[in-house]
Amino acid sequence: MMAGAGDRLRDALTPAEANAVRDGVAEAVLGSPDGLRVDLETDPDAYLRLVSASRTAAEETSRLLRDSINGARAAGHSWDTLGRLLGVSRQAAQQRFSAPAQVPGAGAEPGHPPRKVISPVTAFDEMAILADEGRRGWHVVDYGTLSHVLEASDRQWEHRRMPWTPGNAARRHLEADGWRLVRETTFPWGYYTRELDIPADPA
Repeated sequence: MMAGAGDRLRDALTPAEANAVRDGVAEAVLGSPDGLRVDLETDPDAYLRLVSASRTAAEETSRLLRDSINGARAAGHSWDTLGRLLGVSRQAAQQRFSAPAQVPGAGAEPGHPPRKVISPVTAFDEMAILADEGRRGWHVVDYGTLSHVLEASDRQWEHRRMPWTPGNAARRHLEADGWRLVRETTFPWGYYTRELDIPADPA
């Protein structure tokens, strides 16, 4: 049985951790645009670049928050717990962050392989489920909160879930080994698939 909402809030960031996150965002805004920190001393137009960098950071942190909440929901946490963590009511958290459609569409276009949706899945059981489905020739082509869209084939497939990391070194390494990223925008996980030269097990 999962801990109560009050117990789970002990996992909120400490003041020092929260400050470290804020410092990291500020450093990315000031340090990522080439020469921005120095240009602010003498170039009025540098402040427009600062606004642009800050807007990009705000859009990205907003996306990360939404994706993190989807991840927490997939891990079994309630809207009540998330509302408390966000400092709002359960209803406000759900209204703001629940996706209109929790399950992506599974319909295959005419002439394409069959598709199906598996739901609900959680962060704790999805990889075992995907391993079983992969042996039967199904592989992930899309996903949403608590769900995956699978497509059929006559070969077995492997699935891999990797924590998001900045840069592309890990992705290049995986792609060199035949893994394919399912979708570009993903947080906190990236899902990869790889086709095997093994016939699919019969259903």
